Amino acid sequence: MNPVSKLIHRFIQPPYIDKWTGVHMAAGAFICKVAMWLGSSAFEAVLWVLIIGLAWEVMEYFVEGTSPYGGTDNWLKNTLSDLVVETGLAIWIVI
Repeated sequence: MNPVSKLIHRFIQPPYIDKWTGVHMAAGAFICKVAMWLGSSAFEAVLWVLIIGLAWEVMEYFVEGTSPYGGTDNWLKNTLSDLVVETGLAIWIVI
């Protein structure tokens, strides 16, 4: 396996990607489009996605804790992955 494939393979498996990753992507796209429909600039739409995503992850931490992820390390990897996919999709929408 070449180095690029190894890197991609590492980040497309748990704890980075889970059954909720698609939901985060859909929510990011929805929030971005609604923000744009309401008159936000491209930057503001992406910022709204990031702000709401961060708020969601903070709420998730206080409600669920880290135990569903198998510990703090896996929780952090999953949280960062969720924020990257939803914000990345929002950036893709606005460009």
